[in-house]
Amino acid sequence: MSKREAFLEASCKENVEDFLRFIQLHKDKTEPFDVEEVVQELPRDQRQTLWGKLASLLQDVLQELPPERWVEGREEGREEGMEVESPADPKHIMAVVDGVTQVAAVSLKVLQDGDTYSTLLEIAHRLHDVLVLLPVSEAPLQLHIHTLCEAWWKKGLKEKEKFGRTALIISLQKSFILKKPGAEIQRVWSLHDVILSLDYTSEDNKQIIDWLLECFQRPSYIRNDDGKRFLVFLFSWNVDFIWVIHGTIKNQLEFLSKTMITHVMEIYFRAWKKASGDFLEQIESMCIQDFMTNAIFLHRASPVHTKVRQIVSYFHSRKGCNKVDKMLYNLYKPILWKALSVPNFEVRANATLLFGEAFPVHDPDQSNKNIDEAIQKQLDTAMGLLVDPHRTVRSNAILGVCKILAKCWELLPPTIITDFLKKVVELASDSSCPDVRCSVFKCLPLVLDNALSHPLLEKLLPTLKYSLHDTSEKVRTAFLDMLIKVKAVRAAKFWDVCNMDHLLARLAIDSHSVSKRIVDLLFKSFFPVNESEREWCCRCITLIQMNPVAARKFYQYAHKYTAPTNIIKLMLAIRRVLNSCIQTGCDQSEMNDSNKENSTAEPLLGKDMTITSRLLEVVVILWRSVEKVLEQNEEAHKYTFAKFGNVLSKYFQAFEDVQCTIPLIQLASFMPPAAVPTFSCGVLSKLRRMDPGAVPAQYSQLLDCMCSWGQAADILELIIDWLTEALPKQGDKGNASRKVRIQETVEAKPDLALTYLDYLFNHTSSREKVLALSERLLKQLHTVLGNWRSVLYTHLSSTTEDPKCPSVETALKVFTYHGRLGAHLQHNSSEGRDYLLSLEHVAAWVAERVLPFLKRTGDDEEDSEKSQPLAARITESFLTVCRDVLLVGLGDETFKGQILHLCSLTLLSEAGYLCIPAVLPILKEVADSFVPEDSNQAQENEEDPTTVILGVVANIFQKIIELLARRLRKEPEEGKQLCQSAIPGLSDFLQVAQTWDTAPLSGVFSTLFAVIIVEKRHLLQKITHPEEVITPESLEDMPPLSSVLLSVILKSPAVTRAFLAEVSSSLDSEAINSLNELAAVLHVLAVIKHTGQSKAALKSAATSVHQELHKHAVTSVDGFDIQRVIYESSVKTLNEILHL
Repeated sequence: MSKREAFLEASCKENVEDFLRFIQLHKDKTEPFDVEEVVQELPRDQRQTLWGKLASLLQDVLQELPPERWVEGREEGREEGMEVESPADPKHIMAVVDGVTQVAAVSLKVLQDGDTYSTLLEIAHRLHDVLVLLPVSEAPLQLHIHTLCEAWWKKGLKEKEKFGRTALIISLQKSFILKKPGAEIQRVWSLHDVILSLDYTSEDNKQIIDWLLECFQRPSYIRNDDGKRFLVFLFSWNVDFIWVIHGTIKNQLEFLSKTMITHVMEIYFRAWKKASGDFLEQIESMCIQDFMTNAIFLHRASPVHTKVRQIVSYFHSRKGCNKVDKMLYNLYKPILWKALSVPNFEVRANATLLFGEAFPVHDPDQSNKNIDEAIQKQLDTAMGLLVDPHRTVRSNAILGVCKILAKCWELLPPTIITDFLKKVVELASDSSCPDVRCSVFKCLPLVLDNALSHPLLEKLLPTLKYSLHDTSEKVRTAFLDMLIKVKAVRAAKFWDVCNMDHLLARLAIDSHSVSKRIVDLLFKSFFPVNESEREWCCRCITLIQMNPVAARKFYQYAHKYTAPTNIIKLMLAIRRVLNSCIQTGCDQSEMNDSNKENSTAEPLLGKDMTITSRLLEVVVILWRSVEKVLEQNEEAHKYTFAKFGNVLSKYFQAFEDVQCTIPLIQLASFMPPAAVPTFSCGVLSKLRRMDPGAVPAQYSQLLDCMCSWGQAADILELIIDWLTEALPKQGDKGNASRKVRIQETVEAKPDLALTYLDYLFNHTSSREKVLALSERLLKQLHTVLGNWRSVLYTHLSSTTEDPKCPSVETALKVFTYHGRLGAHLQHNSSEGRDYLLSLEHVAAWVAERVLPFLKRTGDDEEDSEKSQPLAARITESFLTVCRDVLLVGLGDETFKGQILHLCSLTLLSEAGYLCIPAVLPILKEVADSFVPEDSNQAQENEEDPTTVILGVVANIFQKIIELLARRLRKEPEEGKQLCQSAIPGLSDFLQVAQTWDTAPLSGVFSTLFAVIIVEKRHLLQKITHPEEVITPESLEDMPPLSSVLLSVILKSPAVTRAFLAEVSSSLDSEAINSLNELAAVLHVLAVIKHTGQSKAALKSAATSVHQELHKHAVTSVDGFDIQRVIYESSVKTLNEILHL
């Protein structure tokens, strides 16, 4: 039996296993059996028989298990553990359907004209129904039936619309869900003709329309070439569909990137280009003109404005084609010219931008005479826009005119060109707005792109030279960008436009953005990389002579414009020039070579130590700029070290001038100490001999050298020695074990030791080197600093001055540095809290030894006057250190508790009020270390550490307010000064407190409100005459403490809102009920009203007052005069607030 006959016989339900075996052989690439060959070889009648048998087979299997039960059947089989396939097994059924689908697809390929295919159509219908009901999980079968439907449509067979529609729907759906939908989009495009067979108005097609619109929202379609073709095609389906497409695109413009907008505008342009008749008219009027209108009338701040302008600009860029020119003329005619003269400046500005891009807007079908007249009118309009009263319009007009000149220079009369450029240059001096001046220099480069403009601009640009010194940085930046453009296009010599001296003067003093542009402009002039290295040195010396400060700036940025190799070459070239100044001590052959090579450079340098010092500075600057590169290249690193190491000692001997010493020390710091043995051995001695009053310039370079050489430990040992020796001796304790490099005896200099310590810890590089030292040495320093507390206590407790004892100021500084060093060491410590514990011990010492001196004692008034301020200073110094520890997040809960305890003890001392300015920052940092959102659960537990600590903070704050009030009562002048010094701390603390709306910190505002109301109520109760009842209008009209507290509250809108919320809360709880108290509240609200802040919260508080005030109406009418006047004044004030 032949394969054809066997395959034909197998195509029935009885031999279904044989049929599936044949299909499997067809799928196996190694087997020779091919269904397509078999079907092709079958005679026409046998083909009909095959289709009939396949139709019966398909009908039988689908009746046995319909598609809607496939998923259900599979789940049941899985539950029952069915492993053997039964005829009702979904997998078996799907395999048969898949086999029938593949045979049907092959049959379509071999179908010939005149063949009867009604049976094949029946199969296709059944498979179509299966496709509609097929679960998503069966992708292979879905693909095969989908391919069959697609082939049926392309073959143009009966009922193709049904199959084409289904194929299109499946392709659309798959293109939306696939991660890489490129192939599916290509299939959608191949089926695009299906859409023409669909009725746009039919209800059945609404879902398809939604899917088609979704294509315009999919970046995969917008970016894909076939996707673009499909989207362009959709514009030609139905005229009414165009407006729907346009609306869909507009709605998503805000969310599209600039790149995506580029694709969108290409789709619009291609759709317009292919359209004709009603479609063309609709696209022009509904889409393109709509974009033009929006580009003119949208606010510039709108997120869509730039996107719309980008789309319109694409059509402008296609000008030059008659069809485009005609379209722009027709669409702009009713809107553009009116927009250029409307009162709204923003509309004029938008229209000016479009006009500049679209120029000339003309009808190519008109006569030349009419076109010339239209263009002349437009040129007159452009000139008028340059003198528009609004700066934004003038700025845009400059851009438009420059674009016109750039693209139409050859077509415009010379007089018009000259007039335009003169007017633009004139606007560079527009004193009313830097934006206009900036626009001139940003837009002139557009004109410079046209080579024909260069002769005229060469004459005009020098008049702009003083713009280099414009008061606006962005104008100076734009001017330099223009000069760089002039240089690039060789329109003129930039130094003819702006004098070199001016450029260097500006380089010396200007900001980073301006300076780097000047360096870019001058780089080839002073660092001609194509010239010899000798020429580089000559140019360097010339630059130094012209402006030494500018020279330093120039070489700071030089590494950005050339390779590191050239920077190192210049350093070595300068070294050769410096060598020529050394008369003895160098390698003579090298000196001779250098002199021969630099014979022209020598006369420029001579014996001028100023130039020499500047050259050394340049070497230092250049070395610093390539330091990281040198570290990465070991060979170059060693070579550079060797070259400068050979001569650096000689430089120290030959260049003894102070100007040369500083850069030489910096140069020495880059190299190992062995390269400069004489100098490196003497650095510590110089630091040891330094006068206590030395300025940073004298010691900073030396300290940096020591740190860079890894000798920071020697500095610390010197500091420890001085601080130890300066302490009053209890007995003679020698330090014989320590090795001292210099044997001479030098007096202890504790002040200088602190100066060195301050420098080391205030500079990142040196601080890192010090903190990397051994823990033993750092602990020793920490211990020595801590020992100085005894000096402070001596000054506190002694009645006479001991001349041998170090000064109070020195002891206070040491005390502060002890705390600071402890913070650094705690931060550096990987585990434990030893240094926090040390700070807690200091806190205990302050409480035990210092706070007693804050009490006034009547018997020792003279001693108290001396010790009390010192005790306050010691406490404040320590609290400041603790504030810093909390600020950087080093304090744990134990530390916070200890420091808050110290704050409480301080405020309880008789003169503790002196420390209020130092306590407030502590409260702020403690409160700020907790997050309000994380504390909601903590508030439910009163024993929670957070609740306890914040409760202490609120109590201390209440005590501070009480102390301020007491000082204002007892000593008004001193109290006012104290309040003023507390204002910064109060502001910061309240800013943190307002973020909490739960106890205990929410009670801070209750305290403030109570104090203000009590103080104001007290004044109202003292009134004896009705004329004294006056509603305050400003803070100055309020009592002293209330004035200070309200000034702090009103600094921040958020704090003001929190305070007013507390006012409303207190009134609603009926805590305020007397007339005087309500009047006091209204006086506070009146002051807030005059500041214009928080109107909504203010009205809410006033409403709460109104609900309480009406209760006093009868009482006030019957009462005595003052109460009645207070009531009437309150009602008047309330009405003013409520009618804001």
